[in-house]
Amino acid sequence: MAGTRILLVEDDEVLCDLVRRNLQARSYDVSIAIDAESALAQLRTTTFDLIFLDINLPDQTGWDVLRTARKEGYLHPQDINGDLNKLPVVVLSAVRVSPGRLAEFHPIAYLPKPFPMEALLRLAAEASQRKEANTTPPAP
Repeated sequence: MAGTRILLVEDDEVLCDLVRRNLQARSYDVSIAIDAESALAQLRTTTFDLIFLDINLPDQTGWDVLRTARKEGYLHPQDINGDLNKLPVVVLSAVRVSPGRLAEFHPIAYLPKPFPMEALLRLAAEASQRKEANTTPPAP
Protein backbone atom coordinates (compact mmCIF):
# COMPACT_ATOMS: atom_id res chain seq x y z
CA MET A 1 0.00 0.00 0.00
CA ALA A 2 2.88 2.33 0.68
CA GLY A 3 3.62 4.29 -2.43
CA THR A 4 0.18 3.79 -3.96
CA ARG A 5 -0.85 7.25 -5.13
CA ILE A 6 -4.56 8.08 -5.05
CA LEU A 7 -6.23 11.25 -6.28
CA LEU A 8 -9.47 11.95 -4.42
CA VAL A 9 -11.65 14.45 -6.27
CA GLU A 10 -14.49 15.39 -3.92
CA ASP A 11 -16.03 18.76 -3.05
CA ASP A 12 -17.99 17.62 0.01
CA GLU A 13 -15.62 18.56 2.83
CA VAL A 14 -16.94 16.03 5.36
CA LEU A 15 -16.92 13.09 2.95
CA CYS A 16 -13.53 14.09 1.57
CA ASP A 17 -12.02 14.19 5.06
CA LEU A 18 -13.56 10.83 6.00
CA VAL A 19 -12.28 9.10 2.85
CA ARG A 20 -8.84 10.75 3.12
CA ARG A 21 -8.40 9.69 6.74
CA ASN A 22 -9.44 6.09 5.99
CA LEU A 23 -7.02 5.86 3.06
CA GLN A 24 -4.13 7.51 4.89
CA ALA A 25 -4.66 5.20 7.89
CA ARG A 26 -3.86 2.38 5.48
CA SER A 27 -0.68 4.12 4.23
CA TYR A 28 -1.96 5.34 0.88
CA ASP A 29 -0.48 8.55 -0.52
CA VAL A 30 -3.63 10.67 -0.99
CA SER A 31 -3.88 13.92 -2.93
CA ILE A 32 -7.05 16.00 -2.73
CA ALA A 33 -8.81 18.05 -5.40
CA ILE A 34 -12.04 19.88 -4.58
CA ASP A 35 -12.95 20.87 -8.13
CA ALA A 36 -12.26 20.00 -11.76
CA GLU A 37 -9.60 22.67 -12.21
CA SER A 38 -7.47 21.44 -9.30
CA ALA A 39 -8.01 17.80 -10.35
CA LEU A 40 -6.70 18.53 -13.85
CA ALA A 41 -3.78 20.53 -12.45
CA GLN A 42 -2.73 17.51 -10.37
CA LEU A 43 -3.22 15.06 -13.23
CA ARG A 44 -0.92 17.22 -15.35
CA THR A 45 1.93 16.94 -12.84
CA THR A 46 1.53 13.60 -11.06
CA THR A 47 0.93 9.98 -12.01
CA PHE A 48 -1.71 8.26 -9.92
CA ASP A 49 -2.49 4.59 -9.38
CA LEU A 50 -6.18 5.28 -8.76
CA ILE A 51 -8.61 8.17 -8.95
CA PHE A 52 -11.77 8.46 -6.88
CA LEU A 53 -13.80 10.99 -8.85
CA ASP A 54 -17.00 12.73 -7.81
CA ILE A 55 -19.22 13.59 -10.78
CA ASN A 56 -20.94 16.69 -9.38
CA LEU A 57 -18.17 19.23 -8.92
CA PRO A 58 -18.63 22.99 -8.43
CA ASP A 59 -16.94 24.15 -11.63
CA GLN A 60 -17.37 21.27 -14.12
CA THR A 61 -18.47 17.66 -14.01
CA GLY A 62 -16.26 14.66 -13.35
CA TRP A 63 -17.07 13.61 -16.92
CA ASP A 64 -15.49 16.88 -18.10
CA VAL A 65 -12.39 16.06 -16.05
CA LEU A 66 -12.13 12.63 -17.68
CA ARG A 67 -12.77 14.01 -21.16
CA THR A 68 -10.12 16.73 -20.81
CA ALA A 69 -7.56 14.47 -19.14
CA ARG A 70 -8.01 11.79 -21.79
CA LYS A 71 -7.77 14.34 -24.63
CA GLU A 72 -4.61 15.89 -23.14
CA GLY A 73 -3.08 12.47 -22.50
CA TYR A 74 -2.82 12.72 -18.70
CA LEU A 75 -4.88 9.61 -18.11
CA HIS A 76 -3.27 6.72 -19.84
CA PRO A 77 -5.05 3.42 -20.44
CA GLN A 78 -4.11 0.90 -17.78
CA ASP A 79 -3.77 -2.85 -18.14
CA ILE A 80 -6.41 -3.82 -15.62
CA ASN A 81 -7.29 -7.51 -15.76
CA GLY A 82 -6.01 -7.66 -19.31
CA ASP A 83 -8.23 -4.79 -20.51
CA LEU A 84 -6.12 -1.96 -21.90
CA ASN A 85 -9.14 0.31 -22.41
CA LYS A 86 -9.91 0.95 -18.76
CA LEU A 87 -8.70 3.95 -16.81
CA PRO A 88 -7.84 3.75 -13.11
CA VAL A 89 -10.96 5.69 -12.12
CA VAL A 90 -13.71 4.97 -9.62
CA VAL A 91 -16.76 7.16 -10.15
CA LEU A 92 -18.49 8.47 -7.01
CA SER A 93 -21.91 10.03 -7.46
CA ALA A 94 -25.00 10.97 -5.48
CA VAL A 95 -27.04 10.90 -8.70
CA ARG A 96 -27.71 7.91 -10.90
CA VAL A 97 -25.06 7.46 -13.59
CA SER A 98 -26.25 6.46 -17.04
CA PRO A 99 -24.93 3.26 -18.60
CA GLY A 100 -23.88 5.36 -21.60
CA ARG A 101 -21.51 7.46 -19.50
CA LEU A 102 -20.05 4.34 -17.91
CA ALA A 103 -19.55 2.82 -21.37
CA GLU A 104 -17.92 6.02 -22.65
CA PHE A 105 -15.32 6.29 -19.88
CA HIS A 106 -14.91 2.69 -18.65
CA PRO A 107 -14.34 3.38 -14.96
CA ILE A 108 -13.15 0.35 -13.03
CA ALA A 109 -16.09 0.86 -10.65
CA TYR A 110 -19.06 3.07 -9.86
CA LEU A 111 -19.91 3.72 -6.21
CA PRO A 112 -23.27 5.43 -5.67
CA LYS A 113 -23.38 7.68 -2.60
CA PRO A 114 -23.75 6.78 0.18
CA PHE A 115 -21.31 3.91 -0.39
CA PRO A 116 -19.85 1.48 2.14
CA MET A 117 -16.32 2.53 3.09
CA GLU A 118 -15.28 -1.14 2.79
CA ALA A 119 -16.04 -1.06 -0.95
CA LEU A 120 -13.87 2.01 -1.46
CA LEU A 121 -11.04 0.51 0.59
CA ARG A 122 -11.26 -2.76 -1.35
CA LEU A 123 -10.85 -0.84 -4.63
CA ALA A 124 -7.82 0.98 -3.20
CA ALA A 125 -6.30 -2.35 -2.11
CA GLU A 126 -6.83 -3.76 -5.62
CA ALA A 127 -5.08 -0.73 -7.12
CA SER A 128 -2.18 -1.28 -4.73
CA GLN A 129 -1.97 -4.95 -5.72
CA ARG A 130 -1.96 -4.00 -9.42
CA LYS A 131 0.84 -1.52 -8.79
CA GLU A 132 2.91 -4.12 -6.93
CA ALA A 133 2.30 -6.73 -9.65
CA ASN A 134 3.42 -4.25 -12.33
CA THR A 135 6.55 -3.13 -10.47
CA THR A 136 7.75 -6.45 -9.07
CA PRO A 137 10.47 -7.92 -11.29
CA PRO A 138 9.83 -11.48 -12.46
CA ALA A 139 11.56 -14.24 -10.50
CA PRO A 140 14.69 -15.67 -12.16
